[in-house]
Formats: sequence, C-alpha cells, structure tokens
Amino acid sequence: MDLTVVDEGGVQFVEGPPDHGLMSSVRDVDRVIEACFSDGVLCALLYPANLTAAFFDLSSGEAGEILQKLRNYRIRLAVVCPPGAADFSSRFGEVVAEERGGQHFCVFETRNAAVEWLRGA
Repeated sequence: MDLTVVDEGGVQFVEGPPDHGLMSSVRDVDRVIEACFSDGVLCALLYPANLTAAFFDLSSGEAGEILQKLRNYRIRLAVVCPPGAADFSSRFGEVVAEERGGQHFCVFETRNAAVEWLRGA
C-alpha cells in the first residue's frame, strides 16, 4: 500500500496516491489506521481511487463503516474529489453537506483546500 506521511506547513497527514486503489473492502481501512498510528499522525488525505468502489453510495453502508472506524480512532479524513471524479448518491451528498462544519470528515475539490482543513485540527 502506497500511503506516505506528508508534512506541509506544520500539518502532518497520511496521504494516498491520487490514482491508485488502496481499499478493496471496508476492512482495508485498518491499513490507513495502522499507517497513521505507526507515524503518530491523526489525519488522512485520500482520493476517490483510494476508497472502496461503493464508498460514495451511502446505501452500501461502506462509507458509514469506514468513517465510524476512523472516528473511533480519532483520525480526521479529508477526501479530495474534484468535480466529476466520483458519482455521489443523493444521500451521500447530504452527508457531505452535514459534515462540512465538522471536525472528522470533509470532501474538497482541491488538495490545497483539504490540507487547509487538516491544518485546522
């Protein structure tokens, strides 16, 4: 798995490669958690290709399982998802809107915006 630890302007996070799959199932979130803990960071920056195929379809339950597990370990997740990079179910879009002001999960159009949000930890 190609997770790397990045330090940008005082914020450290684990980042997945933008165009490579990391999670083929919900259980693979454990690898993200392990990478965070092994490097002492509590933030992750991922891209649609890094997530399970059904992550953006709320009815699959995969997003809920992944996000709950990350919350249990107090790991913040920023997902960089430019327009058209993934098809959100309408319910997933509602979750994104609800989480926008939260501290645990958010979706961004650009990497810079995601890093700024992680910096606010």
